[in-house]
Amino acid sequence: MSLFPTGVAVVAALDAAGRPWGMTCSSLCGVSLDPPVLLVCVRSGSPTLDALEGSGAFSVNLLHHRARNVAELFASGDPDRFRRTPWRLPDAAAGPHLPDAAQAVGDCRVHEARRVGDHTVVFGRVLRVSVGTGSERAPLLYGLRRYAAWPTGDSVAGSGRPRPDRADEE
Repeated sequence: MSLFPTGVAVVAALDAAGRPWGMTCSSLCGVSLDPPVLLVCVRSGSPTLDALEGSGAFSVNLLHHRARNVAELFASGDPDRFRRTPWRLPDAAAGPHLPDAAQAVGDCRVHEARRVGDHTVVFGRVLRVSVGTGSERAPLLYGLRRYAAWPTGDSVAGSGRPRPDRADEE
């Protein structure tokens, strides 16, 4: 799957004691528009999954292209990740928001969780989406085992649409 580029998010939840837990996630997918549901895949047995299932709610912080350090921090397992990254819990939030790192945050209620192999697929009913007000809008991408920024319209030839490769032209 390293050949398939994807966006990068931090999935976060609070445990029963109100402590924040979170992890970097690139296994994220929209499932339905009505009702709005997404899915995230979380390593079974992780403290983030325990908090998410225990609280029944979580946030999905969609990282912008300048948040690579946050993606790496939350992938590292560092127990101080929430001390090293600004976060907040707005009214009615389903989990921690990372305002400096996220271009948008989805607050979700757990709809269903299903174990598949060594991961658990968590379906989340999206309750609300908060879009950041900062200038960072380009998403952080991950593929080929490295991070990258979404290309701007200037870096794509022509009208901003992708150019077909030779196989498509024949």
